[in-house]
Amino acid sequence: MKDDIILTMRGICKSFPGVRALNNVDFTLRRGKIHALMGENGAGKSTLIKVLTGVYSMDGGEIRIEGHDSPIIIRSPQEAQNYGISTVYQEISLCPNLTVAENLYIGRDTSSTVDWKTREKKAGELLEGLGIPARPRQQLGSISLAVQQMVAIARAVDTDCKVLILDEPTSSLDDNEVEMLFRLMRDLKTRGVGIVFVTHFLEQVYEVSDQITVLRNGELVGEYEVDKLPQVELVSKMIGKTLDELSTIKNKKAPSGEAEVLYEAEELSSTESKKFDFHIDKGEVNGFTGLLGSGRSESVRAIFGADQVTGGIIRIHGKKVQITKPIDAMKNGIGYLPEDRKRDGIIADLSVRDNIILALQVLRGMGHPISRQNADAFADEYIKALNIKTASRETPVGSLSGGNQQKVILARWLLTHPEYLILDEPTRGIDVGTKAEIQRLVLKLAEEGVSVTFISSEIEEMLRTCSRLIVMRDRNIVGELTGADLTQERVMSTIVGRGDDHE
Repeated sequence: MKDDIILTMRGICKSFPGVRALNNVDFTLRRGKIHALMGENGAGKSTLIKVLTGVYSMDGGEIRIEGHDSPIIIRSPQEAQNYGISTVYQEISLCPNLTVAENLYIGRDTSSTVDWKTREKKAGELLEGLGIPARPRQQLGSISLAVQQMVAIARAVDTDCKVLILDEPTSSLDDNEVEMLFRLMRDLKTRGVGIVFVTHFLEQVYEVSDQITVLRNGELVGEYEVDKLPQVELVSKMIGKTLDELSTIKNKKAPSGEAEVLYEAEELSSTESKKFDFHIDKGEVNGFTGLLGSGRSESVRAIFGADQVTGGIIRIHGKKVQITKPIDAMKNGIGYLPEDRKRDGIIADLSVRDNIILALQVLRGMGHPISRQNADAFADEYIKALNIKTASRETPVGSLSGGNQQKVILARWLLTHPEYLILDEPTRGIDVGTKAEIQRLVLKLAEEGVSVTFISSEIEEMLRTCSRLIVMRDRNIVGELTGADLTQERVMSTIVGRGDDHE
């Protein structure tokens, strides 16, 4: 019903140099509804939110909000708040060293004197009215992350918020904390607030949302009623593949049951991952699959010790070892190509040569430097072997294309002659030809006895490359697929869960 609409965005366009981030996107939010905004990485969710909150200016389109006869222009987050649009991000932007009351009201009164006794009383009434288990004089940093999220929401609501945007609010919460947050969201819904809920957790979408808008590659796929969109169809719309497109994908043979187990973990956990069991055979290519946010990257980071390991037993060739940090993994023959190559992989200002020899130098220790002659020889060997397109070994790696940067990181690990190589999104953002080269290299390494764990957002790529897939949802392993089960249909149905009420 039109009378229920509090926000409309029509024909929203936004471009960055070389990238069309949003192309003619529509979005409608209704009063008293929780509306999930869904899409894989790069779909345009964050850009749309930043346009709505004045962080980015749009290139085209219009925004209308209840109470205004004409389209509005939002130039800053403060202007967005003046229109009744508030955002609570995953990273809390409050002050942990201040009290709850101070966080609720600081910056909202420009007078020289503030009656904090009255403010604390008002804060207490606000917290009690919203069912938030916090006291006005409590230091914010002394309460749980979930309650801090709720305090941030209370601050937004107390500014006459019409539109509340929750950007990944549950990513760091446990199940009980999530339910506490959901109770508050439902309460706000009954008060007529329209909530935009951005999350990667499918189960949570179906638990609390009324409507879903799906974006893909910066374009609108559609808007749907939750109870009319089965989870498996939601996944299809997010990744852009339907179940009847899968007959062309060939199944890989399952590894032999007699294969030698290279690496094995029991109840491995880290600060970012839940407990999980995992193994990989010598010469096997397996992979973690699931939607973005499912825990696939956090799992391999735990294996490599990139995040703080909090528990578990690890064996390599049947021998118990301790891996709590990356150097431990490296000394045990494990290499890791991270998901974000620019942030965690390359050192952009260093040369191709220096980036290639980096891991080997770390293993040898700074007391045993690699000679310039050997460094040049290593670099030349892998530039040729991997067909790295660079003017010379002296070229800063940051000036290379994405695909060639990825090859440099691969060369870095191949130079250490690893037994086990973890590749997280090795083909993201690179051209089709280079993707094929990397896939062929992975299979060649497996033939030579190297074990490889491969992660990709493209399920077809996983199916072409892996002989076993570990399926994840909400940071839990929910299935393992081999042989005839290696089809996109089985992957997708496992992601959403067979027997689910929404299938």
